[in-house]
Amino acid sequence: MRQHRITRRQLLSGLGHTALLSFLGKVNVLAQAAPPDYKALVCIFLSGGNDSHNMIVPLNGPDNLAYRAARGSLALPDGNGALIAVQNIDGVPYGLNPGLQALAPLWSQGALGVVANTGMLVQPVSRAEFLLNAKPVPTNLFSHSDQIQQMQSGVPSASGGTGWGGRAVDQVQGLNGAASFPSAVSISGPALFCKGSVIQSASLWPGFNLDASGMSLWPQTAADARKNGYQQILQFNSGLELIQVANHVRQDAIALNAMMSGASATISTPFPGTSLGQQLQQVAQLIKLRSSTGMSRQVFFCSLGGFDTHGSQSWQHWDLLRQLSEGLAAFYSATNELGVADRVTSFTLSDFGRTLQPSGTGTDHGWGSHQLVLGGAVQGGRIHGTFPTLALSGPDDAGSRGVLIPSTSIDQYGATMAAWLGVPPAQLTSVFPNLANFASPTLGFLG
Repeated sequence: MRQHRITRRQLLSGLGHTALLSFLGKVNVLAQAAPPDYKALVCIFLSGGNDSHNMIVPLNGPDNLAYRAARGSLALPDGNGALIAVQNIDGVPYGLNPGLQALAPLWSQGALGVVANTGMLVQPVSRAEFLLNAKPVPTNLFSHSDQIQQMQSGVPSASGGTGWGGRAVDQVQGLNGAASFPSAVSISGPALFCKGSVIQSASLWPGFNLDASGMSLWPQTAADARKNGYQQILQFNSGLELIQVANHVRQDAIALNAMMSGASATISTPFPGTSLGQQLQQVAQLIKLRSSTGMSRQVFFCSLGGFDTHGSQSWQHWDLLRQLSEGLAAFYSATNELGVADRVTSFTLSDFGRTLQPSGTGTDHGWGSHQLVLGGAVQGGRIHGTFPTLALSGPDDAGSRGVLIPSTSIDQYGATMAAWLGVPPAQLTSVFPNLANFASPTLGFLG
């Protein structure tokens, strides 16, 4: 009979959503010297397909007229307030959605930028080539489940078993030395983005409490005795591998919980009480613990849902961008508090963009989408890449409804950040297998 050995990785994978923590390796809770240098990427996934055409709007005459003609009743400004005027480095005016009010000052400070018309591609493709099926395109375009997987895996098919965030940290794991804390951490439950082939990863939920229950006894000597007895049980080698794995996971959970609830993880910057605000606060706390964990390179994953705006889009989209803006503004302030604003880069991803042409009071699934990048290393106050022509059946439309063909691939977008994280140029294709299909492997929006 074939014997099956269960590893800690397999157990935690099997636990799925029932486990608050997929924590591999022992946490070093002893204070260490601060890492000589630190860099982190923080992905905010806008689940459902963000209508980025109403996130940043061209304000110069002809482009704005084209935008308004295509958008119809969804054209901004509307009842949610006036657009926030900003200027690209070339002097061309744009307007940010009023929901981005909290982030707007960071544009003029040079910490906030936009990467235009980004999406999943196999290789560059024109409107004519797309209509003639002359070049390959990603499988199952416009499907939420497929595009979520592809945007997180960086592979334009359903075959991606690891995420590009995890693969990027695979390539720089040597910079973390002997540290065993997870290099990739999702604060939004399990996420493909964080899964690597080598690195340890963790999956958490905001406000988790992993302490054992039943430990609040009086007097304190009784509580201490119970905790000591519990630790002895967890450390006892029963000879049964499944029990040993479970006990190690619980020990890891207790160690991490002690770190997260201690003064060393306290952040003074106030965060909004939204789901995204709580996730980003947790990320800031984990970054603050870098001296204790010994980490030098990390990636994090957060998410905000609700962007599948087929109807009642106007207010709903404004409110989602408000949550995004307030959460990211607080997080950027926290990185300043921690002294790592130039060493932490936050960025958005989404399933896909949406159609220029409205469908009633909402929009349908699109393709290319603008993305936000934020941090002290960002070449901010500007739009990177090529801003599309906003015209139905125009040169960038895959059809007749304003499904915009991306001019920048997710490979180039992600490779720019992976290179900044420290992935050597020769190894970027290990993170993005199709990167060689694009003339410019990186885009230069990070200094």
